[in-house]
Amino acid sequence: MESLGPEMNTLTDENARRVEQVVELLRASRSLLFITGAGLSAESGLPTYRGIGGLYQGRNTEENVPIEALLSAETMETRPDLTWKYLLQIEEACRAAKPNRGHEVIAEMESEFDRVWVLTQNVDGFHHRAGSCNVIDIHGDLHRIRCMQCPYQQSVTDYAGFDIPPRCPDCNGILRPDVVLFGERLPAHQFATYHAEVPPGFDLVFSVGTTSVFPYISAPVLDAYHCRLPSVEINPDETKVSEFVTVKLPLGAASALDAVWRGYNR
Repeated sequence: MESLGPEMNTLTDENARRVEQVVELLRASRSLLFITGAGLSAESGLPTYRGIGGLYQGRNTEENVPIEALLSAETMETRPDLTWKYLLQIEEACRAAKPNRGHEVIAEMESEFDRVWVLTQNVDGFHHRAGSCNVIDIHGDLHRIRCMQCPYQQSVTDYAGFDIPPRCPDCNGILRPDVVLFGERLPAHQFATYHAEVPPGFDLVFSVGTTSVFPYISAPVLDAYHCRLPSVEINPDETKVSEFVTVKLPLGAASALDAVWRGYNR
């Protein structure tokens, strides 16, 4: 095998062979879909809610209530101060993080291929910050803030200086992040884009750092399988779609994407 670069020296022979398989699939493709989850942003240092190293791993909140209940639509309506207390904690824990090499590789691919879309469950906005233009942030973005009572909305860098809860400068209503809280439906705009861009299909589908438990996340991989189109999973763990992909890369997202991209460009 021709050398793929120094990053390949740390890969096993089997994983190096799999990277080369993905490179060959890329070279035969003109349209790509990347489905990304928490595993990609975790490599930027973002904590999860419950996972290993998560902010609330193995414990409830100070109120002795599961974090999922506090980050719910019902609590945002009835006790927005509680929801915002934990939104501020989560945002502060993530504030120093930035997009990693995985986000950058996906953004760089937009100029190489005819059609590249990202379907992400992450609400950190890292794909946009890395330069990706075609992003379906199906669960929203923490940095888009909107009023619960009037059309006011704004984009923010962080939540520093926010009151608990923050108030709308136009109507004094409660502000909230434009994300999907527990118990809410997917946002109409993102869901419409999903239905417009995903069903036509792609030459190659990547599932990166996601367990694929939601049907709208696993569907593109399963559709590719049934249509006999190739797909790639980048995830150290086994997931709901692992048995259906063409190539499984049991690696971290950033290092795997970088190795594939270097191989493609060699």
